[in-house]
This record gives sequence, C-alpha cells and structure tokens, in this order.
Amino acid sequence: MNRQSRPMLPEWQALERHAAALRSRSLRELFAEDPERGGRLALRAEGFYVDYSKNRVTDETRVLLFRLAAACGLAGETRRLFAGEAVNETEGRPALHWALRDLSSGALAIAGEDIMPRIRDVRERMAAAAGRLRAGQWLGHSGRPIRRLVHVGIGGSDLGPRMACAALRFFSQGGPRIDFVSNLDPGQMGETLRRLAPEETLFVLASKTFTTQETLANAACARDWLLGRFPDRAALARHVVAVTANPQAARDWGVAAENVFEFWDWVGGRFSLPSAVGLPLMAAIGPERFLELLRGYEAMDRHFRSAPPEANLPLLLALLGVWNAVFLGLPAHAVLPYSHALRLLPAFLQQLEMESNGKGVDRQGRAVGYATAPVLWGGPGTDGQHAFFQLLHQGTPAVSCDFIGFRRSLDPFADHHEQLLANLVAQTQALAFGRGREELARDHVPVAQRPFRAFPGDRISTTILADELTPGTLGRLIALYEHKVFAQGVIWNIDSFDQWGVELGKTIAARLLPKIKGEAPASDEDSSTRELIRYVRDGQEK
Repeated sequence: MNRQSRPMLPEWQALERHAAALRSRSLRELFAEDPERGGRLALRAEGFYVDYSKNRVTDETRVLLFRLAAACGLAGETRRLFAGEAVNETEGRPALHWALRDLSSGALAIAGEDIMPRIRDVRERMAAAAGRLRAGQWLGHSGRPIRRLVHVGIGGSDLGPRMACAALRFFSQGGPRIDFVSNLDPGQMGETLRRLAPEETLFVLASKTFTTQETLANAACARDWLLGRFPDRAALARHVVAVTANPQAARDWGVAAENVFEFWDWVGGRFSLPSAVGLPLMAAIGPERFLELLRGYEAMDRHFRSAPPEANLPLLLALLGVWNAVFLGLPAHAVLPYSHALRLLPAFLQQLEMESNGKGVDRQGRAVGYATAPVLWGGPGTDGQHAFFQLLHQGTPAVSCDFIGFRRSLDPFADHHEQLLANLVAQTQALAFGRGREELARDHVPVAQRPFRAFPGDRISTTILADELTPGTLGRLIALYEHKVFAQGVIWNIDSFDQWGVELGKTIAARLLPKIKGEAPASDEDSSTRELIRYVRDGQEK
C-alpha cells in the first residue's frame, strides 16, 4: 500500500481545495442546477438502491475521490485481504472473516494449512446442534427438551448475534427463545435467570480468548445457578456450550469437549457473526436460513472485489464517509433504520466502525493529523423523529445520516408501512432543503416565530433501500458496511483490524479490583481514584 502520509498526497490536497470551493454551495443550488441529480447520483446493485444525491458532492468530487482511493492503493490492499495476507499488521495476522461465508469448494492455505475444511466442519456441527434444538431433541439433565437459550458474551461476541436475532425474528418460528447477557452488572443476569427454569435452559458462552472478565463472571453465575438445581457437575454437559478460539480454556472451565465450537484468532469479534458466534441465530432461524445469510454476505464480498469503482457500493459509502468526515469536517454520523427489526443495527455498526477506525495513529506509527472514524450513533427512524431529530434539523453540530428502509414489509400492515416510508423520504427532504424565509412567509407563520420555525437545510444524508429484510438482505447489508470500513481504513492508512484501545482500561481494572475489595491499599493511586475507591468501600461497609 502507499505508506506516504495522506495529507502529502496530491490527490488529498486536490480534495482539500475542492472542498473549500464547494463548501458554500447549498444542496438547493446543486439540485436546481441539475434537475436529474436525484436519479443520476444513485446506484443500484446487489438488491440495494442507494441515493447519495443529498450529499454535498458533484461529478468532480466523485472523480477526485476515486483518484484518492487509487492513490492509497485500495485495489492492492483488497487483493491482499482476500489472499489471506497479514493485513492486520500490528498483530501480524490476516483478517479472514470473509472466508467464513465463502461457500465455494475452494481451498485457502494459511501458514501451509487449508483452513476451509475446519470452517465447514464447524458449520456442520453448528447445523447439527441447531437442528437438535429446533426439533426438541436436545434434552437437559432431567430429560426435558431445551426451550430457552441464553447467549453470554460481550462486544462482538454479543452485538452481532443479538442484532441479527432481532432483525430476523420474522424467520425464527420453531426455534428456542433466546436471551442475551453481556453486562457485568449482576442485575442483567439476575433478571434473565428469574424468567428461566434450569431444566430447559442452555447457556452459550462466547468469548474469543475465554478470558474475558465480563463473560467469565456471568458464566460463573450461570454455572452456580445450574449446579444449585443439579448438584451433579455432569449436568453442565447438557446445559452449557462454548464458542471460542481457545478450546482448551473452555474445556478446563468445565465445558464438555463435544460442546465446544471453535472460531479462530483471524476473526475479529465485530466480524464474527458468520462464525460459531452465530450459533444462537442459526438455532433461531434454522440452518437453511442461516445459509441464506451467508450467501448474502458472499454476494457482497464478490461485488466489492469485482465491481468497478463507479459501481461499487462499499467503496461509494467509504468515500462519502471520508469526504464528509475529513474534508467537510462533520464529526458525527447517524444510522437511522426505518425498521423495528433493525433497531439494534446502529449499536452493531457503532462497534464495527468506531472500534475498527477509531484510531489516531497510522500504520507507520505516526499521528494522523486528520479526522478518522466519526462518532457513530442512531436509532429507529420514527422513534428518533420524536427524540433526537430536533438536533439533526436545527442543532449546531452537523451530522451526516444513513437512512435505511425497505420497499415491502413482511408483516401484513401495508398502510403502516406506507406511512413509514413517507416519513423516511420526508425526513431526507427536510434535512436537505430545510424551510427558509420565503416558505415561512408563504405559510403565514408569524414573524416573531420565524427564527424558531426555520430549518437551515444542507444536512447531508444517504438513503439505502432494499425490497425486504430477509436473511440474504441482512448478510449483504452487514458486508456492505464491513467493506466500507475496510476501504476507509486503507484510505486513512490505519489498521482496521486491531483494537488496542480497549486494553488499557481492562488492565487498570484488574489492578484496582483488590483495592475496591479492600484487599490492598489505594494510597499509591491518584487523588481522584483514591477518593472514589474510598467512597465505594465506605458504602460497602455499611
């Protein structure tokens, strides 16, 4: 890849000059100058219709952005990714999440070993387990069928399956009811266990290293709860499975060897849904539907690898994100699904984007000196309209938005869905064009109220539409954002696959725990930490 400091690239500097010239142009002007803009700045591919006309871009912007991607070596880095090279340079390993959804019969040699048979073997074992759960053939220690599944994980081992199970609930008839526990706060596990019976509950412990503090603490609660009902530790073999890249640690903890489902250190947690981490989803929707999800992923993988730049959906979203964050200076990005089923998608994408590209140092260890990942947030669109859309329309921070919707609903309430789509389209129009003095006067708004009821417009948005939310659509949508994140990392010259920023707090917490418990003095800590520990300990002693 091109390792030159990005601001030194002529293509980067050309975009800086272009942004300065374009920044004063309003979206109203751009649409007035080009009556066909709405259709021209839209892209159809892989079942998606992406309207990006409400971004502050022109044909020149697109040309300059494509040149930047080429100058940054994106094509070569994409080949390296799919060749299994060590694109995760700080950890010295490849990023092979895409291999999890490669449904061909091909081979992929990593360090002299073809990894594809291992992937297929785990997938087959998952399908067998999911089939037994769905058929009521997985029996607990007392002989009753397992009807409830509790997935215990955190971060990427939780957000992906939790989001996907909610998104595809329409397809989950016949599967066990699934709960998710991630929080170290004992309230979440306690609330979950109060609703369950040990005789019909299976726990899935998902931890890549099987050393994650939060997951192991919750796993210990689950084990104690089960052994409180079944004193025989052999009961754990019927009620606990593990998903991990450290099978020996899971077996040492007490999980039966046949109940350990492996994934690998070349799969980042936030990319791990197609691995054994997706076991709860497969149990919910069945192996065939899970295969549809993988086919969706695979289709977007092929598209990203082969589509030309001007027709490449992930590249388009990546370049728009770089343009908005770096060259137009937008510090935040909102994801707004007009879909109750996708209500957890913003949280999932928040980890995907901010953990991947929330970096301030490039691959050469230099401070980047430019914006990388924006603050990503969001929520379901119609709920947001009655909450945070006030800030989107009239607030001082400028926020770019992705609106996501579907032409058809899987539920039989057509009028509801038409109202939903009307709101989606209306919000993008209102954000883009606002409501100025002429409209306020025409609508006879009192003069004294006009400053408060004016909408400035020029709020940027991209609209992503598909036909229906099926497993295949969800797979393509997730892969669309995954490859967007990868492309942005290349353009920003950062490693999108490490996450060192999550480590320091964990290390300090381990050091502070004995002091919180009163087992060690806190005198060597800074004054704030020392007083916080003192306050907590005083409360524990009462």
